[in-house]
Amino acid sequence: MENSSNIPQPKTYGPLGNLPLINKEVPTLSFCKLAEEYGPIYRFEAFGYSTVVLSGHKLVAEVCNDNRFDKSIASLISVRPIGGDGLFTSRTKEANWQKAHNILMPSFSQQAMKGYHPMMVDIASQLVQKWARLNPNETIDVPDDMTRLTLDTIGLCGFNYRFNSFYKETSHPFILSMVRSLEEAMYRGTRLPIQNKLAIKKKRQFERDLQMMFSLVDQIIAERKENGDDGETDLLARMLNAKDPQTGERLDDENIRYQIITFLIAGHETTSGLLSFALYLLLKHPDVLNKAYEEVDRVVVNEIPTYQQVLELKYIRMILNEALRLYPTAPEFSLFAKEDVTIGGKYLIQNKTDVTILLPQLHRDKEAWGEDAEQFRPERFEDMSKIPDGAYKPFGNGQRACIGMQFALHEATLVLGMILQNFELLEHTVYKLKIKQTLTLKPDDFKIHVRLRERQMHLNHSINVSEMVTHVPVVESHSKRELKVKSKKGSLLILYGSNMGTAESIAQDLAEQALQYGIQSKVAPLNDHIDQLPKEELVLIITSSYNGKPPRNALQFVKWLEEVEQGRITGVRFAVLGCGDRNWANTYQAVPRLIDEQLVLKGAERFTSRGEVDASGDYEKQLDEWVERMWSDALNSLGIAEQVKEESTKISIKLVNSTSCIPLARSYEVFHGTIIDNRIEDKTGTSQVKRRIDISLLEDIDYEEGEEIGIFRTNRDEDINRLLNRYGWNDWDHVILSGDHESTPHLPFNQTVSLNRLLRYSVDLQEVVTQEQIRELAKYTTCPPHKIELEACIEESVYDEQIVKNQTTILDLLEKYEACELPFDRLLEILSPVQPRFYPASLFKNPNRVSIMFDQNPHGQDGDTRFNASSNYLEQCNPGEEVMVVIDKQQSNLKVSSNFGERFS
Repeated sequence: MENSSNIPQPKTYGPLGNLPLINKEVPTLSFCKLAEEYGPIYRFEAFGYSTVVLSGHKLVAEVCNDNRFDKSIASLISVRPIGGDGLFTSRTKEANWQKAHNILMPSFSQQAMKGYHPMMVDIASQLVQKWARLNPNETIDVPDDMTRLTLDTIGLCGFNYRFNSFYKETSHPFILSMVRSLEEAMYRGTRLPIQNKLAIKKKRQFERDLQMMFSLVDQIIAERKENGDDGETDLLARMLNAKDPQTGERLDDENIRYQIITFLIAGHETTSGLLSFALYLLLKHPDVLNKAYEEVDRVVVNEIPTYQQVLELKYIRMILNEALRLYPTAPEFSLFAKEDVTIGGKYLIQNKTDVTILLPQLHRDKEAWGEDAEQFRPERFEDMSKIPDGAYKPFGNGQRACIGMQFALHEATLVLGMILQNFELLEHTVYKLKIKQTLTLKPDDFKIHVRLRERQMHLNHSINVSEMVTHVPVVESHSKRELKVKSKKGSLLILYGSNMGTAESIAQDLAEQALQYGIQSKVAPLNDHIDQLPKEELVLIITSSYNGKPPRNALQFVKWLEEVEQGRITGVRFAVLGCGDRNWANTYQAVPRLIDEQLVLKGAERFTSRGEVDASGDYEKQLDEWVERMWSDALNSLGIAEQVKEESTKISIKLVNSTSCIPLARSYEVFHGTIIDNRIEDKTGTSQVKRRIDISLLEDIDYEEGEEIGIFRTNRDEDINRLLNRYGWNDWDHVILSGDHESTPHLPFNQTVSLNRLLRYSVDLQEVVTQEQIRELAKYTTCPPHKIELEACIEESVYDEQIVKNQTTILDLLEKYEACELPFDRLLEILSPVQPRFYPASLFKNPNRVSIMFDQNPHGQDGDTRFNASSNYLEQCNPGEEVMVVIDKQQSNLKVSSNFGERFS
């Protein structure tokens, strides 16, 4: 092992080391210039600190190994006061890094992107509207607008906070403080210690900027905690409520503050730079720009890109990847050696020595990228597997790679697609690229003109974001089918390895489908079945790779599988489905392949071939095709003959794992209210008992005495739980509905919603069952005597006597007749929507209060017996309970409330 002295080093200047060689305005460019002179490895020193700078892909591949190197934050010490022990600036061994990493990983899965998509569209549409309203000769400051866009996006998606940057002339104060503090942090690393001590004015400004950022973030946290859990499923909700699966602990408020600041900085600085560089490169390469226009015109056929269409913008993604290659917005990252390591066969990296990966130079390594490495050519990324190991690292490395990669790429693809869909890009002056550096890289003073494209001249400048519903293609649930099986042989064990929830979600979905075939199933993590693979039932394994390694709940299983002797698991019948992302080509499907191969090697037998789903590809289609093939092979393996009769239902459902806020009851302008008094009025001398209910509203309303006040009768927990138990579902399960919007407009389609909220706010479980509903129940009842009983209830006299008089609901009949196999999606279709019951309003002097009064009749004395349940619902409301209120001026023409989703989703 040779001495580390063979690593070249530029000329030093006493205690300053190599610092005088660095331009403090753009230090990364200076490091790149040194790399051109000294090669792919050199040593850099300043103020006693030393690091080895690497830019050759083979050397980088050797150090990007979590077993031998870990992230170093030595170069981020000056940023530590801003980010604290947040994910970016924490040490791997700090407890809060692992805890936050475990808690937040599911929020950045591919499934989670579906929930963020409508909010990303919301902000991107504000950018489109701004540009569409410009006069022909007005210029656009691209980095500034991209910064506004990405800050607003992470604010809304992550914390349900609107910076509203496009509605202000100047940048939000948070931006100003953030930019100043990051610039000061960067400059501190280039000044002498004595200079930093004497920079009193700069130090005070730095402290003021920190306090401004801390104050805003602490306010966001405090408001969320004060308002309580209102159904939010964003990053802040997870940080406040989720527990680390390893320790069972939550994040403390100080760490949550640092995490939010980290996401606000990292989540918008890098993405805004990426979009700015991409637009610059497109303007300089009209041939690439034309190809991009062609793809957008072919794929984006709606006014607003859907989630699936964004996934299909392959060339746009290649453009972004190439922009990140040439101009990685986070231009470097540092590691330290855990032990003495020799790289390149001759360079000794001693224990605890730092190495810095210089990305702009690495991404121009001609040995990896060819002689045209300086050229902008998106086609390099047509096949990610051809990129050499270690040659492309824009999102960092290993376990400390950027957690928000999927978020950033989806957002950037959506935004670039929407810009090209709507505008011609015009370079009104010959712009020569100048790099501006803070913590990240951006083009400096980059301005353009745009012109509405001919296909978009009709663009409505006041796009209604509430109508921007993303279409999420879903696999039609097997509950849509009436299944008949000749026999029930064996069962299914479904095992998953999952850090981010995707594989676990698929496993749960397959278990639900198994029930429809009469197959009993069990779902568990892989680690729970070490040396416990059954031979009498089929084994399904759904797993992902994590930087080429098993997920944490599969790590011990894989270790056991590699070490177990051959023949130990002979007789086990299995199938493997791998979840991955081809953006990480070098480790794509590594663990699923390993498990599949090892199982066969150790004696197990595949009952169907291994499947792959690619998060960057046509994920839904790949999953659908494999699931269909797997079920066919599984039924054959179990000796089950399937006869499938398709029902022409109008909606279908799919169980999912991700969550997002959605609006419900779109047909009403709803106000959020709280019961403040519920009492019987003293009507001495009258035979009629009257009940009065006073309601406090969150906002002032305009109504007159005598106008109708509608109160929604939402379903009770006990009824929701009864129905879920009947179908074997959980109220925390989430579904996506797809199908016929027009026939069931009260249902939330193409959006993620929990079963609890779907059943509480969309359908009526308390109304008396109708004759048509009874007829549908009878249709799906397999027991002949029960079928006859149900059909008898349809007769008018029997219906009045046994159903209406007893206030029998559809839920009562479903529980009574267990042989009724009405599919859940068909049930949703035939249930009536939740509707308000209207009462005359009494006028309050206070404009945010309303009072209603109604006759309290004994059951059966009101001729309107079908509505007795509505009155009973109000009679049972206690002070403090929340209700939904609608003011009826024209009942036939009620408006949509844009606030309803925020309050009740």
